[in-house]
Amino acid sequence: MLRKYLAFLLVLALVLLAGCAAQNGVSGERVSSLDRIINKNELVLGTTGDMPPLNMTTRDGKVIGLDIDIATYLATTMGVELRIERMKFSELLPALEAGKVDVVISGMTITPERNRKAAFVGPYFVSGKAFLTKMETIASADEVTDINTPGISLVALKGSTSEYLVQEVLPRVSLVTVDDYETAVAKVLDDSVQAMVADYPVCLVSILRHPDTDLLSLITPLTYEPLGIALPADDPHLINLVENALSLLVDSGQLDRLTARWFDNDAWLSKLP
Repeated sequence: MLRKYLAFLLVLALVLLAGCAAQNGVSGERVSSLDRIINKNELVLGTTGDMPPLNMTTRDGKVIGLDIDIATYLATTMGVELRIERMKFSELLPALEAGKVDVVISGMTITPERNRKAAFVGPYFVSGKAFLTKMETIASADEVTDINTPGISLVALKGSTSEYLVQEVLPRVSLVTVDDYETAVAKVLDDSVQAMVADYPVCLVSILRHPDTDLLSLITPLTYEPLGIALPADDPHLINLVENALSLLVDSGQLDRLTARWFDNDAWLSKLP
């Protein structure tokens, strides 16, 4: 009986090993993220699609913006197709860790906490925090801490550095978190909150999109927000490829031209809902 039991365990172990080998390739080595992208002929981008002009969704459902241009360039460099997966900002890094997306480019600031979960290449753009408001007292504040008073309510994107900033620097205000900027701006417009905290491009574009309102913005020097490309941390070849691709974009001047396309020209506004 003991021999039969040991034989059963041996067969079971061989079956499990064979399954692992089938998943990882004939050699038994783990398939890298880059190999997986090349083999499926597809680079899957995770982005929110609601951070103009970095990424935004047009009336016909197309996602455009600086982030998308960079992702398209990466896909072209790899010789594969680009597929875009829109999701909430707070879901982006979990999706990357789970292998649901291959890369995240979505106005994401490089932070030590995020760097423990993913590798980052960049920055490809440097931003900073701003307040979107209808209140003159907030828009004209000399110091961000002038806003740190009871009775002030702010809205920020869930899981963003804006949320962390409010929690750390403005502990006396009321904070509301939402999943997307459209909801956040709506709360400012209907006076549910006194201001939105976000990267300054989002605030400035919100003013452009709502020209007939009393929206104002205060750009603060409080934060330095280097935006990066998030990648799986366990594939040095993919990281190196993206580093080289971004360096070429920068050195050739093409990144400056792409940035100017979205930040110096507002023609794309007419394509938004």
